[in-house]
Amino acid sequence: MQLPAILTPIILSAALFAACAGFTQANPRPQNLSSADSAILDLNQAFKNGDQKRLRELLPKVRGHALTPWADYWELSTRLDKAQSEEIQAFFSRYAGSYQEDRLRNEWLLLLGKRKEWTGFATEYPKFRMNDDKSVRCYALLTEFNNNSSAEIAAQVESLWLAQRETEEGCAAAAEQQVRAGKLKPLSVWHRARLGFENERPRIASQAVGILSEDWTTQVRTIYADPARYLSDKISAVRSRTKEFVTLALIRLAATDVDAAVREMGKIRWKTQLTQEEQSWVWGVIGKRAARRLSDDANALFARGQARYMHEDQLAWRVRAALRAADWAQVRDTVSAMNETQRQDPTWIYWNARALMALKTPQATAQAVTLYQSIASSRGFYEQLALEELGQQVTQPTRPAAPSPAEAEAARNNPGLNRALLAIGIGLRSEGVREWNYQTSLHQSGGMSDRELLAAAQLACDQAVWDRCINTSERTKSVIDFEQRFPMPFRTEVIRQAGKIGLDPAFVYGLIRQESRFIMDARSHVGASGLMQVMPATARWTARKIGLTNFQPHHITDRDTNIAIGTGYLKMVLESFEGSMPLATAAYNAGPSRSRNWRGQNGDVAREAAIWAENVPFNETRDYVKKVLANTTNYAAILSGQPQSLKARLGMVGPRISSESESDRDLP
Repeated sequence: MQLPAILTPIILSAALFAACAGFTQANPRPQNLSSADSAILDLNQAFKNGDQKRLRELLPKVRGHALTPWADYWELSTRLDKAQSEEIQAFFSRYAGSYQEDRLRNEWLLLLGKRKEWTGFATEYPKFRMNDDKSVRCYALLTEFNNNSSAEIAAQVESLWLAQRETEEGCAAAAEQQVRAGKLKPLSVWHRARLGFENERPRIASQAVGILSEDWTTQVRTIYADPARYLSDKISAVRSRTKEFVTLALIRLAATDVDAAVREMGKIRWKTQLTQEEQSWVWGVIGKRAARRLSDDANALFARGQARYMHEDQLAWRVRAALRAADWAQVRDTVSAMNETQRQDPTWIYWNARALMALKTPQATAQAVTLYQSIASSRGFYEQLALEELGQQVTQPTRPAAPSPAEAEAARNNPGLNRALLAIGIGLRSEGVREWNYQTSLHQSGGMSDRELLAAAQLACDQAVWDRCINTSERTKSVIDFEQRFPMPFRTEVIRQAGKIGLDPAFVYGLIRQESRFIMDARSHVGASGLMQVMPATARWTARKIGLTNFQPHHITDRDTNIAIGTGYLKMVLESFEGSMPLATAAYNAGPSRSRNWRGQNGDVAREAAIWAENVPFNETRDYVKKVLANTTNYAAILSGQPQSLKARLGMVGPRISSESESDRDLP
């Protein structure tokens, strides 16, 4: 089939390609845009504003533009609830195979499900290629159940519903259907309500309990507002359904006052009234809250409940608490209680192997070696640690053959990849990234091959769109191209600046790769800017400290200024933490005061940094520390050409022995 003219390959100028690496939606629009490009940006703004009139006015100005599929999507999406079916089908046909077609179909399926138009839904659902929307999948299961009331459908609905972090209608409707049919037990509803309370989302709990009885939703709100009052003698007299509400009250109390929850759980009446499953869930919440506070009591608190009744997040924190306590038996038993999917995460494979090694028996050692071998590579933090447990170090793998001329040409001629690069180039980074990801994850055969991914990644690398270069190359399974995954833009400046202040350039590159993916004008939602994502106040403070005169806030997006300030600050943070890369990395992400608190107080023991990093309370910072240090190890292998050790960079982490100076405390 011949593609429409607007979908034929787009040839971008060198100037436009250079712009692709530099803009996010939060930044001013690029200069020297054509009138059609400017109209596209105006259309995007009208879409965000929901301005249908402005969208209709601008559409004629972009006809024939390469991003017309986006323009037509924006215009139709804003009025989808009023659009005629024929018009929607015409859009699907016009942009068949594109990201825009699949994105609009996603929205259309949600609308059909909400309207309960099941005939239309059943027709469209098989054509939904992404199939990544949990609510759409739940609507599909709801329709399937009418023809096939199997237990498998109920299990899928339960899994999808419990995993949702908001109150979407699709999975709630499917869950209600399963409860009404007797396929989903009321206990699953209470599990959903518990998750709502545990994660401070009371609407989730109200929606769930409302499936069983609308009259109970008021009770849920009352308990959430004042759990201690509900648990008092007068109000908590034994009555129908009290134990489920008591469990919710104890969960809410644990989320607000761990010590009070521990005292409450010590009362005889709850031990006799609540089942072991209910008690274990509450202890899981208590243990998790204590573990996130880095309390030495966390491991013992977890041990009061049974791991088999705890959910994934509680089990993850139970392992972390056991690691801090050096309780290897608890680590092993908790990993064993995880479901198969969670247990296969490299994090828990590694720590399970460490726990088996602690048994010091030939059989356990052999099992541990097998586990290490299953993940050992240079790909990530625990993969690198597993490699070292096997007596090896991180080295740069042999680079796979470069894309052939035919493979490179196929990538250059891919209309979706070209459209994505153009969108990024004119400032529509979010749209461009989504379309690029769609093209590199979906294909007629079910997914791009490793060779196709390498070619697409190289297209992005060659045009300095570093985030897509890295992310696309990371999708390959059987080969690793280090030059794509760990590029070194601005190499002369980074190495010069790092050498000038005595900072490891591999550390700088490892941090930049995680912070900005080398997007010079990257801007975070909290206001951090540039390659090294420096906050405005930190930039001003550091500029004064390093003697950067005449610094103005807008200078922070200048490449050389950003590198100078970012490396200067990183060096000061590293010195403040006695050269500890894990502590300095956490401080760079979450602030020095938090990193100081997480390292422990006088009297605490020093722990291996891998255990310390796994116990960082902030999910984002925990992930950040591990990725930056794994990146650093790989960059060191590239820069030095020698085998590298992640363990050597980790070391031990414990409280500072000497008193901190005032300058240390001044770090922003």
